[in-house]
Amino acid sequence: MSYEASVYSVLIASPSDVAPERNVIREILAEWNAVHSFARKTVLLPHGWETNAWPAMGDRPQALLNQQMLIHCDLLVGIFWTRIGTPTGAYVSGSVEEIEEHIKSGKPAMLYFSQAPVIPDSVDAAQYEELKRFRESCRSRGLLETYTDLNDFRSKFYRHLQLRLNQEPFSGAGAAEDGTPQLVAEGDRQAIPSLSREAQTLLKEARQDPMGIIQRLETLGGLLIATNGKSFVEQNDPRTRAIWEDAVRELETEGLIADRGYKREVFRVTREGYEVAKIVNP
Repeated sequence: MSYEASVYSVLIASPSDVAPERNVIREILAEWNAVHSFARKTVLLPHGWETNAWPAMGDRPQALLNQQMLIHCDLLVGIFWTRIGTPTGAYVSGSVEEIEEHIKSGKPAMLYFSQAPVIPDSVDAAQYEELKRFRESCRSRGLLETYTDLNDFRSKFYRHLQLRLNQEPFSGAGAAEDGTPQLVAEGDRQAIPSLSREAQTLLKEARQDPMGIIQRLETLGGLLIATNGKSFVEQNDPRTRAIWEDAVRELETEGLIADRGYKREVFRVTREGYEVAKIVNP
């Protein structure tokens, strides 16, 4: 079924040594679209030179890329590890040029720096020194995030994306149009971010669980997400798995549940979670 939606372009800016992270960003954006795009009438479209650039002449290569992609993007995600990239004639690298020009335009940027171990002999010393200078420059102008490995990056970027989508310029992503209410606390309490219908259902059931626990277990039959004696994932159905895993992440991101397991297999409802559960109506 067709539907109208607001499309936001997400530019992925990075040197060549973080290709796996670029793939993770595309996977997470695709997962978000699969779960949320219809209900929230919002689509997140990844952009990168490897998929969105075309041959052109008449200016510096990076200037042409900026015209083709940068001016059209709404959010930029920058990732670095040991390299800064190739000089453009105007900036120390293409990635840096994209980031600096994007920031000048007043649009949001999310920057990540890997702290993963590296073989010393594989590092270009000049590249790394330039990267350190750029990182310190960015640190003095805003908030950066570091990560230790690919799984850490995946978890942090997913959480930060949810938080980013609750703010401008992605305000359309914060209010579902499928009947899911936008929850606001009473009195002078801080507004509660909107939750998907599945997240509300899961929180409501967890509040009724005697231990206030949500289980998330990988079994031979697939993923199990359960609470209060109820299971929420249909066996061997990747769509329902994505939906309910996203519901768990939503609740954790908003501080309504907290990880209490060694392998993220047990989550317990927080005090705020119990308060919110009283007013949700899935």
